Amino acid sequence: MSADALRQLVLELWQRQADLEQRLRDRDAEIARLKGLSGRPAIKPAVKPSGMEAGTPAPPQRPVRRRRGRAGKVSKTVTCEDRVLCVAVPEGSRFKGYEDFTVQELELRARRIRLRRERWLTPDGRCMVASLPSGITAHLGPELQRFVLFQYHRGQTTIPRLVALLADLGFDVSQRQVVRLLTRRGALLAEADAVLRAGLETASWISVDDTGARHKAANGVCTQLGDDRFTAFKTTGSKSRLNFLEVLRAGHGDYVVNPAALAYMRQGGVPLGTVARLEAHPARRFPSEAAWLDHLRALNWPTCVHKIDMVRLATEAAVWGSLADHGLLPDTVILSDDAGQFDVGLHALCWVHAERLVHKLDTFTPAQYAAQQHIRSLIWAFYADLKAYQKAPDPGRRAQLRVRFERIFLRRTGFSTLDRLLVRLRANKDELLRVLDRPEVPLHTNGSENDIRCHVTRRKVSGGTRSDAGRAARDGFLGLMKTCAKLGIAFWDFLGHRLGVPGSQDLAYLPDVIRQRAAPA
Repeated sequence: MSADALRQLVLELWQRQADLEQRLRDRDAEIARLKGLSGRPAIKPAVKPSGMEAGTPAPPQRPVRRRRGRAGKVSKTVTCEDRVLCVAVPEGSRFKGYEDFTVQELELRARRIRLRRERWLTPDGRCMVASLPSGITAHLGPELQRFVLFQYHRGQTTIPRLVALLADLGFDVSQRQVVRLLTRRGALLAEADAVLRAGLETASWISVDDTGARHKAANGVCTQLGDDRFTAFKTTGSKSRLNFLEVLRAGHGDYVVNPAALAYMRQGGVPLGTVARLEAHPARRFPSEAAWLDHLRALNWPTCVHKIDMVRLATEAAVWGSLADHGLLPDTVILSDDAGQFDVGLHALCWVHAERLVHKLDTFTPAQYAAQQHIRSLIWAFYADLKAYQKAPDPGRRAQLRVRFERIFLRRTGFSTLDRLLVRLRANKDELLRVLDRPEVPLHTNGSENDIRCHVTRRKVSGGTRSDAGRAARDGFLGLMKTCAKLGIAFWDFLGHRLGVPGSQDLAYLPDVIRQRAAPA
């Protein structure tokens, strides 16, 4: 017999032996069932790890040692109060010190304070009244305001439940008062806008994502932006690239024609002669959208060329020029999940979303399934090597990884759908391998996925917003809460300092902290 025939015979014998062993196990189980004995234990198979988990080595686990009688960790920001407990002892006993036992307790009670303000009538006929302490708003003290804001945003509660909770605690607060307290926070929302500007001015990279949002009974979209220092949310009614660029402007409303805007137009396909007319005109800055559109009409700007909306493309370019003019996104990489509206500037793609396209392919034969799993294993092995490269970048290793990328995505498996997908992924080579030139850029958008989850929870709890003030308050406070978590600041302490709670911890202005923690260029 030839070697191939012997190999085929061995495989058949192994399969036959496995079938016989399975029949014996089934027969033993049936005999045990007829005799009333306990059968084999139903042991569930282990959960199969995801591709990302398989491609990332698990950190070494340290054994957890616990001692009896020890209390849990107590926050270091809470001062410890000593209280001595005495015990009746017989005469002649000797004192042996103390045995400490730490208890965590919460003091929550309603207080009603009558501030008796002195009134004086001056000799010139003026009436002078003593001023109120700082922090009081609409007959509510700063501590109560902090509790309401903390419960609504951190606790993700609803306004009716929050009003009922305050009533149970003994407060006489109406729903209208709570709504005004939540929405009329101009200083805090201004700080949230400043956080976005500071982040975009100093970020080496940002990751972005969006999700659905309801506003005024209409569908909209909430866009998330952030890195490892800040997070910002902006809810708008559109999901277009122009909308994304306007979000990146961080509140600036001008339109600027500069080299960045002209390069954007040329790259987008605007005819060179049309761009030259705009470049030759002396007007460069326009304060509003109406002024900008009037300028385009005066230049006889074309409306559509090769099915491309030229007016919209020029507007996107002018907004991009405004970003460059205000110093936003200086050489910043934008990391996304390959949604079209995020493809601006230096763009990078998430490897998890790229591999998910391979994972979701429907296979119909064992050969197709084997080809799919083989490509997935190659991708996740490559992903693990990219993570290792991030820790120790090396020019030689960079060239090897580029060649290896080509070998993976130029592979032909015979599974036509998978082969077409590999061609599509290879077309995104520059975005997928952005990490080779910028090792600080993450390989995935998990940070954005985690950040935007709080907005999804808020949407499920409360539905949507009814006023522009409510929308701005929701986005602003969620962004401040996430930013505080990234900066290692307790949101409770942040609210206490900003609202003027007596004895609260002094905290720096968040945009200043973000600029201080900016990575060196």
